[in-house]
Amino acid sequence: MNNLLKIDLVLVIGSLVFLVFLVGYVSPLIISPLDDYESSEREILFSVEKADKLFIDDNMDFSSPDEYDIEDGLKIDLNPGKYYWKAVGVMDSEVRTLTINSEVSLELKASEDGGYEVVNVGNVRLNVDVYNETELVDRMILSVDGSRELGTEIEELEGTKFVGEME
Repeated sequence: MNNLLKIDLVLVIGSLVFLVFLVGYVSPLIISPLDDYESSEREILFSVEKADKLFIDDNMDFSSPDEYDIEDGLKIDLNPGKYYWKAVGVMDSEVRTLTINSEVSLELKASEDGGYEVVNVGNVRLNVDVYNETELVDRMILSVDGSRELGTEIEELEGTKFVGEME
């Protein structure tokens, strides 16, 4: 009887060790980004092993996730905001968060005609009102890629004051 208890004990402990190993082996291994990651860079590198899909959503219950196939060097361009994400394979990983912070940054660059132009080097589009003294001259949108969209067909704007806000 005593030998039977020892055999049962060995089988139970062996099964538990095997299950712990099996669950750890099939769980997705998340290398990057770290949980609670914050950045002002919009392009995020995801490095995950033992998973087939990546789900990213702006709400914790994943009611409308964006789905990506896992591949080496998966870079995803995200707008500023807080995101929840998880890797899915045989099992789901834990839910992690990442935050893309808004960054408003403008540069004044010399143009070819000897003047200057305002360029958006931040990570959000900006709505800009152009004034000449107190008179509104035009409105434009400074895109993240450096291009600008004007409210009218004017190619150049001159003004004494530029007032902007994030779009």
